[in-house]
Amino acid sequence: MLQRSGLARHFFEKPSWRPPPLKRKTPTTTAFLVLTVFLMAAFVTYSSWIDSSGVFLEHSTDKTVVISEKPKVAVRRIEIPLKCTKNKNQTQTCPKNYYPKTFRAEDIDPSLNPVCPDYFRWIHEDLRPWKTSGITRDMVERANRTATFHLVIKGGRAYVKNFRKAIQTRDVFTIWGILQLLRKYPGKLPDLEIMFDTEDRPVIKSRDYKGPNATAPPPLFRYCGDKETLDIVFPDWSFWGWAEINIIPWDSILKDIKEGKKRKWIDREPYAYWKGNPFVDEKRQDLLKCNVTGQQDWNARLFIQDWILESQQGFKQSNVADQCTYRYKIYIEGYAWSVSEKYILACDSVTLIVQPQFYDFFMRSMQPVEHYWPIRNDDKCRSLKFAVDWGNNHKKKAHEIGKAASSFMQEQLKMDYIYDYMYHLLNEYAKLLKFKPRIPEGAMELCSEVMACKAEGLEGRKKKFMMESLVKGPSITNPCTLPPPYDTRALAAFLRRKNNSILQVKKWEKGYWESLNKQ
Repeated sequence: MLQRSGLARHFFEKPSWRPPPLKRKTPTTTAFLVLTVFLMAAFVTYSSWIDSSGVFLEHSTDKTVVISEKPKVAVRRIEIPLKCTKNKNQTQTCPKNYYPKTFRAEDIDPSLNPVCPDYFRWIHEDLRPWKTSGITRDMVERANRTATFHLVIKGGRAYVKNFRKAIQTRDVFTIWGILQLLRKYPGKLPDLEIMFDTEDRPVIKSRDYKGPNATAPPPLFRYCGDKETLDIVFPDWSFWGWAEINIIPWDSILKDIKEGKKRKWIDREPYAYWKGNPFVDEKRQDLLKCNVTGQQDWNARLFIQDWILESQQGFKQSNVADQCTYRYKIYIEGYAWSVSEKYILACDSVTLIVQPQFYDFFMRSMQPVEHYWPIRNDDKCRSLKFAVDWGNNHKKKAHEIGKAASSFMQEQLKMDYIYDYMYHLLNEYAKLLKFKPRIPEGAMELCSEVMACKAEGLEGRKKKFMMESLVKGPSITNPCTLPPPYDTRALAAFLRRKNNSILQVKKWEKGYWESLNKQ
């Protein structure tokens, strides 16, 4: 808190001296008293004016005044339900002049907002290919070669033109998430156009845009990237729910994990656990060789997830919040990056990450040995056995790694930050546009009402997850403050630290097996 001003102390602090006995009033004394009353009234009026202008003056029992460090105005939080048509036969449309068109926060000075988590810095890196050239309409339109849909935000409203069918409901819940962003920060996003590809693997190869005669790459949004591509990484659809396999919205999962009755880490099974579909990639099939047998125990307990059978049995064995029963959990990519990553990291177990090729929007800021334990891809079984043995012999440190990842998920990957990441990414992207966005022919206006009011299918889960993840009304706080980009030396130091940690684990692992072989 700021210290009280001299003026505040003069009027409100209790005096340390005792007043002399009262004398008979004289005209001069009376005039002085009148003047004093007038000055105090003026001060109170002035204080009220300051209060209404956003500086809170809080009067405590001893009549002192405390001025807030962060000026605010009183903004009432409101909830705005969906305006669905009552006639089932009537086509649902987006209501006009119903939802607020502007955003007003209680924070007067946005610069006083908390700085966003460090992974927001990668927004600058993902957009760096267009920092000099900007983004032209031709660049955007060249991205439609593989794009699933073309999304336009104009005047705070969203319009979508679909190019091809997405896998399951990936496109539906991705667009739903963007619509919730518009509800959270109405009127704050500028006009823009993006192309979005909902397939797994990134496709914009950086090698195709190098050399003196190279053109700028097309900006294409998707869920993951790798070191050889330039696709712009965006939060995946499952943050708002994965209806096909009954994975509820991320906000609800975080709450279930935090409030659920998890088994204490020390009381969990002292093995590495994985459950998933091994048939999507050879790396996963290779992982199954590490399962326990009558002849060999690599400290791994691996299970095949049959989603068809699971759906027939009502998804009773696939609640991710109930799978925190092992000290160690394995993350391994499928055909590309996997949405299972965040659920595994949130579990408070030590996450054993088999050397990945791909990254999502937040993983790049997590450090090995601090947030997870790295596993070799070329020698999985021996690497897993060492990791589990090391953890069981260093329980305090192992548990700290698990807690660090879980805290990262709960605190830095909560839905408020997901929306802020989307906001800053789209806002910074829009600054690069060198053309005026327009609504393409064949595009359809979409809003929460159009998508949710008459949503059907997947035994009601589609609508259920939409309503569960609906942003109830405009935020009363500004987005967090976007941190600056990495400078060259800082980024190099960050990557060097990550690489050195992985090399250190490999060194420990090598020493472990050499000592065993000598026995």
